[in-house]
Amino acid sequence: MPRRRKGAKFEQISEFERGKIIGLCEAGLSYRAVAARVQRNIGTIMRVSKLWTDEGRTARKSGSGPLNVTSAPDDRRLVRMAQTDRTASSRQLAAQWSTATGVSLCASSIQRRLLQRGLRARIHLYRIPLTQNHRHLRIQWANVHRSWRADWQQVVFSDESRFNLWHHDGRIRVRRYAGERHIPECIIERHSRRTPGVMVWGAIAYHGRSQLLRIVGNLNSTRYINEVLQFQDIPFLQGLPGAVFQQDNARPHVAKTVKSYLDSQ
Repeated sequence: MPRRRKGAKFEQISEFERGKIIGLCEAGLSYRAVAARVQRNIGTIMRVSKLWTDEGRTARKSGSGPLNVTSAPDDRRLVRMAQTDRTASSRQLAAQWSTATGVSLCASSIQRRLLQRGLRARIHLYRIPLTQNHRHLRIQWANVHRSWRADWQQVVFSDESRFNLWHHDGRIRVRRYAGERHIPECIIERHSRRTPGVMVWGAIAYHGRSQLLRIVGNLNSTRYINEVLQFQDIPFLQGLPGAVFQQDNARPHVAKTVKSYLDSQ
């Protein structure tokens, strides 16, 4: 028997598909062959063919299918509940609905109603907390460099990155509409505090990349000069004439000794 298409459990057959099934059956193909051709199960093919043979129609009767347990006002109320607490699961919303209305509603029904109105459960967007000054400086920097094109080919971007051995499992989801990924209600702010993991330093440029350098322990300005800049960064930059070295404002990067060292190179 042909496999049913993944995710087609609640998918209705279109009028075009019904007509195609009837045409293939009348052309003499077996139910199994038609099912393989249109990627539907044999039972569906038999029902469509029998409906046409016995009653001469392809469309379902008006009002057929399961009735909605909720009305349109109920659905709007469900949407408001989901928007009030965007991290609430379908089971939690079902419990809230039962408490508020005295009517039992299963979690799957709530999930379907919200999906029909564009509210889908997705993983939060994570970001580092930013102050108003941070935002202002970032916009200012972007405006200064907005006209750069080929100039970026000369920039060498460098940074340390920690590969964590433990992180949030992502099980808590947020319900949102398409295009709402960046609104505050759909974001979790996460500080870059230390967790068990491995830290490495690296640099990339338009014409190449450096080797990854593992950093063990805390990185201060002295170690940054001796272990990173002298050992890895400067040799890499020497192979890129006219390169512009870019780093962030981490404390080891902006120390006076580091600035003096970079100015002397």
